[in-house]
Amino acid sequence: MKKVLGLIVALVCAVSLQAKGDLHLFEIANKDGAITPLEVEKALTSNGFTLGVNSEMNYPFTKQFKDTDFKIFTLLTVHHSTYAHELVNKYPQAGVFIPMGVGIYQKLNENTLHLSVLTADAQAKILGIEDELLSKIEADVIAAITKRFPNAKHSYSEDSLKEARSLVTQYELKLNGADADDAKDEFEMMLESGFEPHGFVMPAYLDLNEEINEKEDIESVYDFYVTYSICKLEVIYTVAKSRPEAAAFAPCTTMVYKKSDEDKIVVGFPAVYNWMSSAHVQDQDAKEVLLKAQQDFESVLKNVTE
Repeated sequence: MKKVLGLIVALVCAVSLQAKGDLHLFEIANKDGAITPLEVEKALTSNGFTLGVNSEMNYPFTKQFKDTDFKIFTLLTVHHSTYAHELVNKYPQAGVFIPMGVGIYQKLNENTLHLSVLTADAQAKILGIEDELLSKIEADVIAAITKRFPNAKHSYSEDSLKEARSLVTQYELKLNGADADDAKDEFEMMLESGFEPHGFVMPAYLDLNEEINEKEDIESVYDFYVTYSICKLEVIYTVAKSRPEAAAFAPCTTMVYKKSDEDKIVVGFPAVYNWMSSAHVQDQDAKEVLLKAQQDFESVLKNVTE
């Protein structure tokens, strides 16, 4: 009996050690503050990634909310300079992670800098796809970080919370034969003007289709494909108090595209339910501000697609 119990305990321990959550977490000793978000940016951009945004959040935190819990809190976004284009050309919904987020944070009383980034499995789950390109991008992210910070401790977040709601929110606008370029210009104008009244800001814009068309080995399947980086300061500030690792989801990447063989514009983004599930956001204030952002975001998209 003792041998059987011992075997069960060993198996349980093995499973626990192998369990992986949705986020890669890195810890880097940074007592003297020598490692800055710019160093993290350089680690990625010098190893196959293109910069989206590098947004320092402490200044806006203290300006709007009069305090901050962090020495460092930065939202970094990047996309893979090679694989991202191939991925979105195969799977339109993949654009909600192009660029992808890297959370960078260090609390006031800490000597450790933290990085958080989504795993390939988490992206696959959210997108509803399985493709080795996601694993290749993940491998290059990890390689870039560990190359620049060889003493970084790597772990995974705890298992994600169950979530039955759709992980990507998506809407469509039927064009009924309208000119694609004219429709794009009008759609983007309405989209951009719709976000501001709800407190959303757009720190970056990426013309993915332009980048795809520059590739000699890829023929774009789109008339246009752009992504917006969109964030709301209140959301980031409130969630960061209990779950700073959720910064891997911010800014939110919103895709807008039209496939060449379709008569519609598609717009979508990763729902806030991912924050709640993958980053274990359970604080009531954080949940409320996330759900309000989801509601406001959807109202904008509904308005521009009606």
